[in-house]
Amino acid sequence: MIELLAPAGSYESFLGAIYAGADAVYAGGEKFGARAYAQNFREEELLAAIDEAHIYGKKLYLTVNTLLKNQEMEKLLYEYLAPFYERGLDGVIVQDLGVLRFIRRNFPGLPLHASTQMTVTGIHSVKLLEEEGASRVVPARELSLKELKAIHRASPLELEVFIHGALCYCYSGQCLFSSILGGRSGNRGRCAQPCRLPYQPSRDGKTYKKSTHLLSPKDLCALKLLPEIIQAGCSSFKIEGRMKQAAYTSGVVSVYRKYLDRYLELERQFQGKPDQEELIKAAYQTEEEDERLLQELFSRGGFNQGYYKQHNGPWMMAFENEKKTTRETFEIRKKQEKIKGNLILFSESPAILEVSFGKNQVTLTDGLVQKAQKQPVTRERILEQMNKLGNTPFCFEEFHLEMDENIFIPMKVLSRMRREALEQLQEQILSSYRRILPVREEHQKLSGNQSVPKTRVSSLPLYASCETREQFAACLKCRELAGIYGPLSCIEEALEKGVHNEKELYLLLPRIVRGEIPTEILSRMEKALEKGAKGFYVSSLEAFGALWERGWSSYCVMDPSLYTWNREAQVFFGEKSVLRDGVPLELNYKELLHRDNHSSELMIYGYLPLMVSAQCVRKNLYRCTREGGRVYMKDRKGKKFPVVCVCDPWQNGENQKCYNVIYNHLPYGLLAEWKQAENLQPASLRMAFTVENQAEVKKVLKDFTDTYKYETEPPARDFTKGHFKRGVE
Repeated sequence: MIELLAPAGSYESFLGAIYAGADAVYAGGEKFGARAYAQNFREEELLAAIDEAHIYGKKLYLTVNTLLKNQEMEKLLYEYLAPFYERGLDGVIVQDLGVLRFIRRNFPGLPLHASTQMTVTGIHSVKLLEEEGASRVVPARELSLKELKAIHRASPLELEVFIHGALCYCYSGQCLFSSILGGRSGNRGRCAQPCRLPYQPSRDGKTYKKSTHLLSPKDLCALKLLPEIIQAGCSSFKIEGRMKQAAYTSGVVSVYRKYLDRYLELERQFQGKPDQEELIKAAYQTEEEDERLLQELFSRGGFNQGYYKQHNGPWMMAFENEKKTTRETFEIRKKQEKIKGNLILFSESPAILEVSFGKNQVTLTDGLVQKAQKQPVTRERILEQMNKLGNTPFCFEEFHLEMDENIFIPMKVLSRMRREALEQLQEQILSSYRRILPVREEHQKLSGNQSVPKTRVSSLPLYASCETREQFAACLKCRELAGIYGPLSCIEEALEKGVHNEKELYLLLPRIVRGEIPTEILSRMEKALEKGAKGFYVSSLEAFGALWERGWSSYCVMDPSLYTWNREAQVFFGEKSVLRDGVPLELNYKELLHRDNHSSELMIYGYLPLMVSAQCVRKNLYRCTREGGRVYMKDRKGKKFPVVCVCDPWQNGENQKCYNVIYNHLPYGLLAEWKQAENLQPASLRMAFTVENQAEVKKVLKDFTDTYKYETEPPARDFTKGHFKRGVE
């Protein structure tokens, strides 16, 4: 299967995509879509679009690719989806694991597509989603052709990949930049795109010569790579652009339709050849005229070919962020499906009209054909009348007319027959897509939207996560800590020397895991467990999937980036027996009071990770040293954000799949709010150390342990409260 999947931010864009040759369209409704500021579709428009897509033999997928709160899951989601499900919606694109479970249970047979917002980076996360009922996965855009091919070989799930349009700088689903700085959450479809603003970089105390758009990638154009992407096992080819105009949608779709069809023709041409794939790649050529059209429709200082063949690099970036659109219109003819018709007009008999489309057929009888008293009706006049199909989605490919000579029938009768026959034909086509909504049983409704009774709990266990040896050493000496999440080498050494003072020790896994966990690392992890390590601190679905397959899910503590905004998502991890999930960072205190936190860990201190990116600020501006380290970037208001270069995620000298983490300029801290934090009744509390030196770690440990353990008056500190007070819309 090869599917060309187009965006539609409006009904006009939807029609443009269908007429230009898209096989499927994805669109957002009035709720829960990742493009809240697109025009989007009202309910009646979306129902009409589902019908229109089906008339043309196309599909429509609905985006429900944001995170949902408990009250939204219970009160809104079911009623929102029900009419679209009944009408025959072809699939739902989902970010939230809780939403995935909810839809699977309440809307049987509705295809579930795991959004790129889930940050699926390998086969283990794919297998998790397959078990949960997903039929398709949209992997992280950062994956290479080699990685996509490996997933395809190991899983039957369809792979949907982006081939054209804007690229996020951050791994989709891992961005808090817009949310924390401006209150507009990308996880709620309201990203303010701070990545498109200029920043002034600095390194080793030296400022780069000028501000530049450090975080602004060029748009993706994979036109030349289509054969290789298809041969990697991908089946749905997605164009980004629900915020763009209809001319952009129809123009881009028409170009990619041309070249996907060209590939299919080459596939037929070389069918049966032993070196078919290489022959296709050699024969496949793109034309400058089409490449120029794509540039005219929209570009941002040119295009890149995405991550299919490269891990990162400055050539992928639009440092000047120069937007250019020179083509405002693109004409596409209305698409009409070809049908067959047969009209029988015999004197003194009813008129008979038959119309058919594929397996669908309608027969109508109406009126009485009379002998002409004066002027008989001509064959030409009848054919002219029957071919007046107006705004219908049909045109006659064949039309047969059997008639006697010297007859008369009013034109209004023929018009009525034509109209009613086409309406019945259309309804017959659409009825095959309709569904009956099952009765929703009361026991399926979730608790969790009611406030959970709270009682004061003193002395909750304190944990700390550390990323450096110096931080780990400081935490080891803090007797108030119940446990530490730290690098594998630090855990091994502490266990070997027996210096952990009965603290629980957990292995801190990389934020992004791609490919298999190295065999040597797995062996060391297993030995650490045997020697007394308690488990793992997990920040990615891929890492969790790998541990789950090994039977280690019950040793896992989950980072807040594995989102559990609602009870359903908590149940997903709870059924896999994780130790603790992470209290969401984008829910406010009042919302958290409505959440069951008894099996959750609350972060009370740390520099919040705003972005995790496969790109590298240091490499793109200076050079790659493969030695880790840190650079800084300053925004227009003078805020200075640390950028940590994670060159060797597994710290085993292999420098595989490096990434950057951009942290907030101020640490998050719930010091003065300690009573509120404890009132949430979490299972534990965590301090996250990332960019702090040892002295800073000691200071934070003292302030927080004094307050949380000994209830001393908290000192004044310059902390951000994140969303603890405000929350997200």
